[in-house]
Amino acid sequence: MSFLRFAARRVAEMAATLLAASFVVFGAMYLAPGSPASFLLSGRSASPEALAAINAQYHLDDPFFVRYLSWLGDIVQGDFGRSITYRTDVSRLLADRLPTTLLLVLMALVVVAVLGLVLGWIAAVRGGRTDSAVLVGTTLAVGTPSFVAAVLLQGLFAVNLGWFPSSGSGEGFLDRVWHLTLPAIALALYLIGMLARVTRSAMTDALDSEHVTVARSRGVPERQVIRRHVFRNSLGTVLTTGGLIVSTLLVCTILVETAFSIGGVGQLLELSTTTKDFPTVQAISLIIVALFMAVNLIVDLVLPLVDPRITLGTRSSSA
Repeated sequence: MSFLRFAARRVAEMAATLLAASFVVFGAMYLAPGSPASFLLSGRSASPEALAAINAQYHLDDPFFVRYLSWLGDIVQGDFGRSITYRTDVSRLLADRLPTTLLLVLMALVVVAVLGLVLGWIAAVRGGRTDSAVLVGTTLAVGTPSFVAAVLLQGLFAVNLGWFPSSGSGEGFLDRVWHLTLPAIALALYLIGMLARVTRSAMTDALDSEHVTVARSRGVPERQVIRRHVFRNSLGTVLTTGGLIVSTLLVCTILVETAFSIGGVGQLLELSTTTKDFPTVQAISLIIVALFMAVNLIVDLVLPLVDPRITLGTRSSSA
């Protein structure tokens, strides 16, 4: 199968899955108790005429499939609807908050990639006490939820030592990076441990492989053996966790943004869910699903280039 055909098939599969996900995202909100009208009324009684006006304004009295098709058509055109809570376009809310969340996720992803790969590499190559120390450290990291890490880091480095801000997202790029450093570390801690363990396991298996033994017997320098024959052959296993890492970052950012009072999409999702702001929750949920699927698509396309042993379509067909 050619690369272009494989890429086209995966994009088509992604579009079909995203369509099914949009139906689930749209329908799930209407299964929850209560309604947007009850929030808008704030517990006050309303005349049938006022309630009918609210339902008509937000199309709450239209049949379900009519609402879904209308919503889907607007989404395709980039219109996510109007926020019930903030009384403004959801697109504007996302435009104001999405850059902060994306920067936070990107910073956390860099921390995860660097520390996770380095710790896994060191543990596999050195072994012995170093390996044991890395295993203990990663066990503690994996066992620490993001919100617990957020509270601990906030208390130590923000409140007690005053090295970093305890809340907010800052203004300007450098100030924003400074404000998001602790949240990024809290967000990344669990995934550092997970990636380090995956990297260590993959490299340990590669070290025991036959081609590594042959390379060493031919006098290939050890650094070159580790870099070309061990680490490179482990990248396939490491990359397959990419989708899981990104999805975990996107989900856990809700807790971290709330803990640090960061005005990002995660905190917006938490507030919108509480107030049953249907358009905002649906838009954010669909964006998270789309980002997760896009990452998996990129991983599927990159894997055969990184590891020639993986043929096009092997991973997707086995999954």
